Amino acid sequence: MNVASIIQFKNVTKRFGNNPPVLDNVSFTLERGKFYTLLGPSGCGKTTILRLIAGFTEPSEGEIWFNGQKINHLPANKRQVNTVFQDYALFPHLNVFENVAFGLRIKKVKKTEIEAKVKQALSFVNLDGYEYREIREMSGGQRQRVAIARAIVNKPEMILLDEPLSALDLKLRTEMQYELRELQRRLGITFVFVTHDQEEALAMSDEIFVINNGKIQQSGTPTDIYDEPINRFVADFIGESNIVEGKMVEDYLVEFVGKKFECDDKGFNANEPVEIVIRPEDLEITTPELGRLQVRVDSQLFRGVHYEICCYDKDDNEWLVHSTKKAKVGKEIGLSFDREAIHVMRLGETEEEFDRRLETYADKGDSAQWKVN
Repeated sequence: MNVASIIQFKNVTKRFGNNPPVLDNVSFTLERGKFYTLLGPSGCGKTTILRLIAGFTEPSEGEIWFNGQKINHLPANKRQVNTVFQDYALFPHLNVFENVAFGLRIKKVKKTEIEAKVKQALSFVNLDGYEYREIREMSGGQRQRVAIARAIVNKPEMILLDEPLSALDLKLRTEMQYELRELQRRLGITFVFVTHDQEEALAMSDEIFVINNGKIQQSGTPTDIYDEPINRFVADFIGESNIVEGKMVEDYLVEFVGKKFECDDKGFNANEPVEIVIRPEDLEITTPELGRLQVRVDSQLFRGVHYEICCYDKDDNEWLVHSTKKAKVGKEIGLSFDREAIHVMRLGETEEEFDRRLETYADKGDSAQWKVN
């Protein structure tokens, strides 16, 4: 295991009874001191990964390693991991100080040491002076800070956060995103954050794992995931996308909506069926004559920072546009875009197949002509 790594899943599968696996042969490595997000729809397996790391459940198959030690059967209370739950799991009959001190008292830490550690933890989450406030008197954001203070007071090597922002209103949730990210940087602890909110994941993470049906669809930086989605699920789940069917004529040349366009993609078979992704913000409204696509405006909504415009081309493909320019419903307009805005996806390609294809192409050189079976 790499010295910078803190946890590793090796071909981990988790089943409950005779049902299909919740996690299906999952492998990944987490490095020390990063902010990771597990992103996916409800029931995809992301919370199960969290519970496996925490020790609340054991894998049906495979191995889990923490700091170079196999921990498949290590009890939760023996792991250097703390969890912040969705409902915070605070004790309503205890004040802020006693909630944060609870774990220290269980470990029979000295009274003077408890006082020092609790005050330090509360200071980290900007709750100085709140030691003796009752939990019922705290706002949602303050309660979340108490839960985080309780999680960090023992100085664990990893903190797991199971959708801790989901109960907050939009404004407070945005504020807490920044606070959590800054807290992680100051502590230098590995954070693993579970959410189904794409914008939350993009804003907070060093790396994102996109999960669906018990499998990791794609992992990488927010920029990688957004700009280079591997398959339709990732492209559709992360942000909004225009996805149309096309054909890869040859390297750097793709055909869709009856036209050929230069692009930056390579490594496909000649005339291979593919899917094309263009993000709504990469489409620019122009006149029909100057547009690379000609569409008719079907509807328009004002979203504050931009207009969300829904259009259709002559083949009835839907095109979503995010623009500061206002369009007129029923009018024909042109859509322009750069070659960099075009992203080509192989049908049903997995992350492993995508990586293997790029490695094969790199080995053969950019000028080589080759096929991937």
